[in-house]
Amino acid sequence: MLGGLSSIVADLGYRAGWAAVKYAPETVARTAFDAVGTLAGKRNGGPEQLRKNLARVIGTTPDNVPDSLVEESMRSYARYWREAFRLPTTDPADIVASVEMSEHDRTVLDEVLGTGRGVVMALPHSGNWDVAGVWLVDHFGQFSTVAERLEPESLFDQFVEYRESLGFEVFPLTGGEQPPFPILADRLRAGGVVCLMADRDLTSHGVPVTLFGERTRIPAGSAKLAIETGATLLAVHHSYTGPTTSRLRCGTVISTEGGIAPTAQRLADAFTRDIATAPADWHMLQPLWEADWSAARRERLGLDSNR
Repeated sequence: MLGGLSSIVADLGYRAGWAAVKYAPETVARTAFDAVGTLAGKRNGGPEQLRKNLARVIGTTPDNVPDSLVEESMRSYARYWREAFRLPTTDPADIVASVEMSEHDRTVLDEVLGTGRGVVMALPHSGNWDVAGVWLVDHFGQFSTVAERLEPESLFDQFVEYRESLGFEVFPLTGGEQPPFPILADRLRAGGVVCLMADRDLTSHGVPVTLFGERTRIPAGSAKLAIETGATLLAVHHSYTGPTTSRLRCGTVISTEGGIAPTAQRLADAFTRDIATAPADWHMLQPLWEADWSAARRERLGLDSNR
């Protein structure tokens, strides 16, 4: 009973917050979210795990990560949520106009999408992937993706409805009528585009890779889909360049030679390069590397606790 009540409260609170931010003046929303992000970055030195993750990116120890970087990172994360709340009421033309892309990246994207083959676009949790998606829909039409199932169910339904309103085709990662992989493979064989978040493994089937010099695992889906369907695999990265502008990089074609493991490592190498260009915009607040995993997760994955 209490669990059900808390779910209802969370759902209602989320709906109220979404509505309030969605219709607030832009300057008011931006000021409020920047303040919340700054406060979260300052409080007790900011999220401990975020500081650990940033240390890997910039090549230092957690204690030597600049406080200013932690604060900037939390402001970037708050900006993501502000934009997410406001996207449904923002003119798509304004969103598209705010995205910068190099001539090289646009040429590569035009070429691979012009072949008629499917395209898998793999992204880290950087910048605002929904903004990148709106840009893609405007230029090339609908694409397919998956969404992590959230609790309560009504909250997950809101996220799916929200992304579908932006022109995305969304399938649940778990709990759907059928697993998403076969559906996504069909879309790719028909020449479609699939976009997947690919820097954090949410299953027990991730591929071991080295990221920023340390062991972790990333999802196998991007590499496996590209290999099994013959689709082109692109490493994609979104980051902020100013208060109202951002950059989309998508000109890195990942070779699929050698199978899933080498392909995943090439993807991790591309993420390492891209994330390092905008560390504050990589919204990774969870334990990512093996060294930070809990004993329970290590046991679930069959890893030596002393490793």
